[in-house]
Amino acid sequence: MDKLIVHGGTALRGSINISGSKNASLPILAATLLTGEPCIIRRVPDVSDTNYMIQILSALGADVERSSGTVRITCEEVSDRAPYELVRRMRASICVMGPLLARKRRAVVSLPGGCVIGDRPVDLHLRGLEALGAKVEFEGGNLILTAPDGLRGAEIDLRGTHGPTVLGTDNVMMAATLADGQTVIESAAAEPEVLDLANFLNAMGAKIQGAGTRRIVIEGVPELHGTEHTVIPDRIEAGTFMVAAALAGDGVTLRRVCRDHLKSITAALEQSGHCVEFNAAGDVCTLLRNGQTRGVDLVTAPYPGYPTDMQAQMTALLATTPGISVIKDTIFPQRFMHCAELKRMGADIKVDHGTVVVRGVSQLSAAPVMASDLRASAALVLAALTAKGATEISRLYHIDRGYEHIDEKLLMLGAHVERVKDR
Repeated sequence: MDKLIVHGGTALRGSINISGSKNASLPILAATLLTGEPCIIRRVPDVSDTNYMIQILSALGADVERSSGTVRITCEEVSDRAPYELVRRMRASICVMGPLLARKRRAVVSLPGGCVIGDRPVDLHLRGLEALGAKVEFEGGNLILTAPDGLRGAEIDLRGTHGPTVLGTDNVMMAATLADGQTVIESAAAEPEVLDLANFLNAMGAKIQGAGTRRIVIEGVPELHGTEHTVIPDRIEAGTFMVAAALAGDGVTLRRVCRDHLKSITAALEQSGHCVEFNAAGDVCTLLRNGQTRGVDLVTAPYPGYPTDMQAQMTALLATTPGISVIKDTIFPQRFMHCAELKRMGADIKVDHGTVVVRGVSQLSAAPVMASDLRASAALVLAALTAKGATEISRLYHIDRGYEHIDEKLLMLGAHVERVKDR
């Protein structure tokens, strides 16, 4: 098991490329199950979550080749049963359910695992697939979905307690591409990753309109064909490095970004007093630190609001930002496990029922800390960049789930970090 040692106090400068989106890659990889023809997907990040998805597809019978971020997948003959030993490692594996059901008319998928940041039920996925005509049973830890006569179009509302479900929208949209008739998804997730999946499906021959809005309309087609696709940039990785630049940067440039996807993150950083500059095309940004920084109030919300996946990283920045900041997470109110570790480093943070109050301190100090989930681990790395001394971050496998070679990218920017084996 690896750990990361971060020696604080080194200024970051230079440029790096942002990887393809992990959260877009996973459902796109799963969507290849909808056709027996070859699909080529570019800029798939080399992270453990995409590796698990590729292993799941291989276990289902897909022929997979991977080289330098490009994945070629042919799902000519596939099983309808996803193996528990792989599915349990990643909650996003649930998105094989929709395409398997549509293609094979039967899907057996174990309830998935993933990081522990509160309850992430799959009831909205099942509600949508049942509306399309699937019969749902639960047996031995497995979800068993069947539609022997095929799926049929329907009007479906995916409204959830904490907002729209991204993977639920993905699952229903994929299943509906091969359903008989028209499907309308109301209260759909509008995230860029959902739009990227829809663009991939449309390139395969699907007929989807409205993706990227709260209302998606799908006209079912008899079959889909192979295609090629390039995954969108990872807006959460971009946001994480924007925060790194705000904390410790001396002129950091990020390439392969999408300005439109980063509006809420950019606004939060600018509100805190930092300067974010994009080129005319909006695919390169430079963040310049500002000495006149201040606390902010943030509330997470579904896209285009401020993302819950950037809440922990912003908390790390605000820990050493003068003034008082308040962050409320409406999506995952329990997602504050990083705060206890930041307090070990000297942060002044109080957590109360989904809200944190952060009083900025002048500097954090190094301490042994433990990552509890993907974004929490990123927050600890960010905090360590300016902490006094060498911070040891254990359970690094959390960060490897969603950040492609984060230590190597930090080294490219001049950070003093080293990955070592944890004894």
